Amino acid sequence: MSTTTIEISKEYLHFAAAHFTIFSATEREDLHGHNFYVAANVESDVGEDGLAFDYNIVKTAVKRLCDAWDERMLLPEHSPHLNIIEENGYVVALFNGEKIPFLPRDVLLLPVRNITVEELAAHMLERLLTDEHIAAQPISRLEIKVSSGAGQWAGAVWRRT
Repeated sequence: MSTTTIEISKEYLHFAAAHFTIFSATEREDLHGHNFYVAANVESDVGEDGLAFDYNIVKTAVKRLCDAWDERMLLPEHSPHLNIIEENGYVVALFNGEKIPFLPRDVLLLPVRNITVEELAAHMLERLLTDEHIAAQPISRLEIKVSSGAGQWAGAVWRRT
């Protein structure tokens, strides 16, 4: 039996989202957006039939997350420097004396410390590992990578123990 790594990197595995990176209690980027791309490297043994696993399951799950994050304002729920409240029908990000209001339908709160490619990759990996269809696959290693621009990727890795 041999082991292989399948790279899943499709043009449609992307999402467009707004964010700002928080550098400290007093410094943050201005609000801006990216076309984020997502790729997966999946390691598995190759079975006697010449197949490793059904990688359509991984593609479908990644696409579902990309669709859920597409055209949203991403805010980190666990930032030590940002508070998020609801006020007068708005989601308001409170940072260093600033009140930054957003319409609730535009905001996606993520359980991360910051909206960075490294945090997005780790969170996406966590979400994928809770997918029962992915869990049923004979995957020994899963790496999720997120890019905010050409040549700028961060990845998070899980290995079956």
